[in-house]
Formats: sequence, C-alpha cells, structure tokens
Amino acid sequence: MTRAPAPLNIAVLGAGSWGTALAAAASRRHRTMLWARDAAQAAAMAKSHENTRYLPDIALPNTLGITSDLAEALAPLAAAPSQTLIILGVPVAGLDAICRDLATRLPALGLAHTPVVWTCKGFEADTARLPHEIVAEALNGTTIPGGVLSGPSFAREVAQGLPVALTIASKYESVRTATTTALHGGAVRVYASTDVAGVEVGGALKNVIAVACGISDGLALGTNARAALITRGLAEMSRFGVALGAQAETFAGLTGLGDLVLTATGELSRNRRVGLEIGAGRKLADILASGVTAEGVRCARAALQRARTLGVELPITEAVCAVLFEGVAPVTAVSALLAREARLEI
Repeated sequence: MTRAPAPLNIAVLGAGSWGTALAAAASRRHRTMLWARDAAQAAAMAKSHENTRYLPDIALPNTLGITSDLAEALAPLAAAPSQTLIILGVPVAGLDAICRDLATRLPALGLAHTPVVWTCKGFEADTARLPHEIVAEALNGTTIPGGVLSGPSFAREVAQGLPVALTIASKYESVRTATTTALHGGAVRVYASTDVAGVEVGGALKNVIAVACGISDGLALGTNARAALITRGLAEMSRFGVALGAQAETFAGLTGLGDLVLTATGELSRNRRVGLEIGAGRKLADILASGVTAEGVRCARAALQRARTLGVELPITEAVCAVLFEGVAPVTAVSALLAREARLEI
C-alpha cells in the first residue's frame, strides 16, 4: 500500500480570488494559512469564513487559518522546514516586493530552501519582464527555489470544489513535488513541467487574445471569427514563446490551448468581458472605472514591446493595443487584420 505523503505547512500570500481559492483547496488536506494584506479584510474573512470581496457566497473550510500578519503566516513553516510550500497569490505588479521581503525573512526563519510558487499571469508593465525574471532578480543570492502554477482555471469554480487541471512548472524537482503534494487530489489534478517560460507566456498572451475574442463577439462577427482568433492567437503565443526559449509543445497543453479556450470563451472571463464591452461601444476608461480588472489590458503593451525587441510579429496583440490605447475603432482593427497578406498557415 502506498503511504500518503505527510501533510505540508502551506502559506498562501495574497487573498484575492485565486489565492483564496488555492488556499481553500490546500487546506482540505494540509495545514494552511492565508495572508491578506488588508487587516480589515483578514478579520472579516476569519470571522465569516467567506471572502465577500472576491468570492462572495462561497464558504471557506474551517481548517483554513487567515491573518494579516505576514510573520504569523510564515511561522508554522519553521516547525518543519522540509515539509513546506509558499504560494504567492499576488498580481505581477506586487511580485517583486513580496519576493524581496521573502528573500530576507525566509533564511532568518531557517526556510532558505522552501519552495515558492507564483500564480500571476502577465508581463510587468514598466519592464516587460515575465514573472520568473522578476523572481530571479528579487531572490538573487538566495537558495530559495521557485516555480509557476498555471492552467485553465476560474477561481470561483476551484473554490466551489469543481474539477480543474493545473500545471506546475519549475526546474526544481522539490518545487514540482511540493506543489503536487499540496494540491493534487480530489477535484484538482496537477501536471508537472520544466518549461517555465512557456507556461508564463501562455498565461500572459491568452488574456490578450481573450480581449480580442470579446471584441469580436461584441461586434457580432460570429463563431467563425472567434475560432480564427483562438487558432491564430495560439500560433502567436507559440511563436513568441519559442523566441523567449519556451518549448513549442507547451502551447498545445493546459497552459496554452487549454487556458486560451477557457479565457476566450468562458462566461467568468474578465478579459473576454472587457472585449465584449469595447465591441459594444463602451470606452476602456469607463469599463475600468466600473471596477473590472483584466490582466490582458495591463500587459498587452508590455508584451508587444518585448516581442518587438525580439523581432516577433504579434498581429492580434498589436490590434488589441491599437483599440485599447490608440483610439482605433474595433471595426478598423478587424479590417486591418483581414487585410494582411495571405501566407502559409504553418
């Protein structure tokens, strides 16, 4: 009989929708602490066992600990340093700061080898860096191993206990093993990969393509047009990823095609929703002012900037940027895409 792995001590840092959902999933089998930066939010969640801000009407497991004190969230990990995992549920914009903080805290706690996994998707707006590049610089000089967790997943469904398949990508076996131990089982299936760049490019570009698909649907261009955007968007993602050192086959998997289809077609997709509203005639500023957040909007220009430095063409991403930031009418951007020269598909 195969023995079940020993329970881990897990700290999930960031109590947005995805951090909360992963913390809920992990806490069903492991000792898990969820850290929220906002003290009032943490207190409310600890009292009601519900994240009313990001996941309303979903009960969180009573076994999940919740705090706004980062030292308190990390303290249980020091009791068994070899059975630990930290999951970063922060956005790309917050990744550098939290990793620099951990670079100081973890060695002092005897956790210099604790696996750290990030879940954010996108390129950093100012530098066009991918998450692993941000982490590498922030953790430079430490022995802390890292990896990225991604895949086709709406946080609300994961928090509800519905089935999901994810990919953990890392060059470190310890990171892949700890993440699989933490989350694999029940309704969650975890696959392993070593292609960090491929997983991250898929996670970033699929959001931009989903905005394009939303615009197309908002213009009522039909399902043929949506299928074309998804397919050519996948080619765009793959071309860009390979130029950044990714493996082409990664884009046929969960973090490529899988995540793209989900985000481009799913009713819970914020990126698709932004595109739908733009296609229907609303201004981006008005959409964002209503409280909608979409990573595809945040990272589109940075992705295009990075691609241009590599000499990689991203026509769909370029069209999305033209509509979002340059005042180009959606119909005009679609016409420009259709007017491109005929070429071999592959």
